[in-house]
Amino acid sequence: MELKAWLVVFGTVFLAELGDKTQLATVLFAANRESSVLGVFLAASAALITATALAVAAGSQLAHYVNARHLSMLAGAGFVAIGMWTLWSAIRGS
Repeated sequence: MELKAWLVVFGTVFLAELGDKTQLATVLFAANRESSVLGVFLAASAALITATALAVAAGSQLAHYVNARHLSMLAGAGFVAIGMWTLWSAIRGS
């Protein structure tokens, strides 16, 4: 994988993960004085690696059946839908 592609993947995933529920849960686990900070780091890292491995496996299999452009459009539409739902929930005060 060329460096430019690697940086795009890294940057996209890194920014998507900032402030999400997973990161906030990890902060709470790390803040618990009974938890080992190293243990929390290793467990959270293993969970993210496993979830990423599943996503890569699913994406590589889907690519055999669905055009990558269509997958990108579907992912974009999904992100827009989640954003609209989040915005609507905030407006409604839920």
